[in-house]
Amino acid sequence: MRIPGNKKIFLVLGALLALALVIPGCGGGDDSETTMPTVEEPTALTKQELLTQGDGICAEINAAVGALSASASSEESATDDSEKVANLYIGMVERLQDLGTPEGDAGEYAKFMEAAEELAKVEDELKLAVEREDLAASEEAGQEASAALEEFQSQAAIYGFEDCSNEPSAPAVDGGPTTAGGEEFEGGEAEEGGVEPEYVEPEYEEPAPEEEVAPETGGAGGGPEAPEAAPETGGESGGVGPG
Repeated sequence: MRIPGNKKIFLVLGALLALALVIPGCGGGDDSETTMPTVEEPTALTKQELLTQGDGICAEINAAVGALSASASSEESATDDSEKVANLYIGMVERLQDLGTPEGDAGEYAKFMEAAEELAKVEDELKLAVEREDLAASEEAGQEASAALEEFQSQAAIYGFEDCSNEPSAPAVDGGPTTAGGEEFEGGEAEEGGVEPEYVEPEYEEPAPEEEVAPETGGAGGGPEAPEAAPETGGESGGVGPG
């Protein structure tokens, strides 16, 4: 018995369809879709929170930079400290960046961060120049770093920072008076110009013993004064007394 051509086509299509339905089930795998874990975005800080945390970072860096400047006793040591100062400012900017953008910011914080990133860039150039011992490049980069720091402090003040807008200064030590440069000393007040006066402990002198006053002798010879003569009781010696 011959099968018409059209029926053969239907039979072949039916077999292919059945085969297609059977093949996916042969693996025995899980047909459920794989879900990717969701990563929660950190909550943005408010402006006040950012100002508080940012000022804390700047206060720490200002104290460290101020301490280095106060301890620099010569031009050579100041040059050596330039690399340390650069590292401090670069680290400060990185920590400020980690705080993120405050919620509800309308682009005001971006100006502050642009000044901060410029400061980090110039400080990095200064660091490289110092490492290469290139005096000309170090001097030029130092001037640019000073200008970048002023701009950073200006933008910080505009946004509302306090410590970030202040100049670096060494922390004061409690317990005694300080000089104009912030250094503590003992034993007196600072002289004009921040020069520490030399303290000299006063010497103690014992009082001299009192001198004994010698009695008056009365005579030129220095001997004891002669006793007064007794009054006369009668006539001459051997005379007859009153009868």
